[in-house]
Amino acid sequence: MKLLSTTFVFALLFVFFPAKATNGLITLQSQQSAKATMNKFELLAKNKGLTIFARIDHAAGAKKVGQQLGYTEVIIFGNPQGGTPLMQCAQTMGIDLPLKALVWQDANAKVWLSYNNPSYLVKRHGAGQCAVATKLANVLAELAAQALQP
Repeated sequence: MKLLSTTFVFALLFVFFPAKATNGLITLQSQQSAKATMNKFELLAKNKGLTIFARIDHAAGAKKVGQQLGYTEVIIFGNPQGGTPLMQCAQTMGIDLPLKALVWQDANAKVWLSYNNPSYLVKRHGAGQCAVATKLANVLAELAAQALQP
C-alpha cells in the first residue's frame, strides 16, 4: 500500500507539475507564488519533524550589492535520523547535508521548486547501496507534491 501511494505521488508530480531533472536535481513547477511555495514547504517540513536551519534569500543578497535577481530562496533543513545513515554510507555526503530546497522564479514568471535527489547523492559519493536514500527521496517527493498543491 505504501509503495502504491508513493508511486501515485510521483505520478501526480509529473502529470500536474512539469518537471526537469538534471544530474540528480529535481525541478518541479509550482502553480503558486514563490513566497507561498516556500512558506508551505517550510511548514510541511516542520510538521514532518524536520529542523529548519536557515532560509537564504539570494535576491536580497543581490540587492545589497546593487544587482538584481528574481525570487531565489533556499531552505536548509534536515534531521539526524535521516542524515546520519546517509553519512554512514559515505561520510563525504556531509558536504551535501543538511538537505536543501530552492524556490525560484524564472524570467517568464514561472515558479519552480528544486532539490537534490538523495539517490543521486548516493551515486555522487560512491556509496553503493544505501537504503535510506530511497526513503528520503520518497519523503522529499511527498513534501514537494504537497508544497506545490494550491
